[in-house]
Amino acid sequence: MKLTLGFSPCPNDTFIFDAMVHGRIDTEGITFEYDMADVEELNRRAMRGEPDIVKISYHAYAFVAGDYLILDSGSALGYRSGPLVISKSKLSRKALVEGVVATPGKYTTANMLFSIAWPAAVNKREYLFSDIEDAVLSGEADAGLLIHETRFTYYKKGLVKVSDLGEYWEKLTGLPLPLGAIVIKRSIDNDTALKVNRIIERSIEHARTDSLASYYFVRDNARSMQGDVINNHIRLYVNEFTKKLGTRGRSAVSELYRVARERDVIPPLPERIFLI
Repeated sequence: MKLTLGFSPCPNDTFIFDAMVHGRIDTEGITFEYDMADVEELNRRAMRGEPDIVKISYHAYAFVAGDYLILDSGSALGYRSGPLVISKSKLSRKALVEGVVATPGKYTTANMLFSIAWPAAVNKREYLFSDIEDAVLSGEADAGLLIHETRFTYYKKGLVKVSDLGEYWEKLTGLPLPLGAIVIKRSIDNDTALKVNRIIERSIEHARTDSLASYYFVRDNARSMQGDVINNHIRLYVNEFTKKLGTRGRSAVSELYRVARERDVIPPLPERIFLI
């Protein structure tokens, strides 16, 4: 059986998926035809129902939940890993609300969290995540939401942190922050979906056991990131919740959706959203 798979070129994703897409582990008779794209592009592909399995933002999932289920393995979720609000200088709350905010996409979890934390700040412009720092530096935007590797490097360009949305979420709930999910089409039979879940978990274990095996795949897709940034990225976003969401991970996801729904940021969800 062949299934289509979409994920981002970010180090945490290439680290996770390397072994399964390159046949380094037992894939239980399944082959994967994979493609890589920016997270917001992946969000939109899911909305068109294109990939069988795809890494998307937890925000985007609320809009495709009728067609996909969240797998227990592969999520980006954790503590001290949230999007950052940055600017050229410290901004007051009033200045941030009145200013232009550069976001990495309408359906990113960063935008979802910002909408929860700063509901009055509605003057937003969408950019590719890697272009946000330059948009702020050039004055096109007064502030920006940083995700992925840019949250490790912004200060080198003289930018300053206005707010850490991960800290905001943790103070609000005490739970880890859900950022990205691996989802599978509901139309795929349950046995196959469970196989895919096992394969992803196996792929993660292989990468952890033999990190050198995935080195070139991670490095070659890392947008010219330096080695320390790549390693920090993987350490932050590949953790206990990546291998298995578990009860606490699922509780965090459910709470994120409860808060977002309460504040009218997302539509209602189906009763069942998790594969396991």
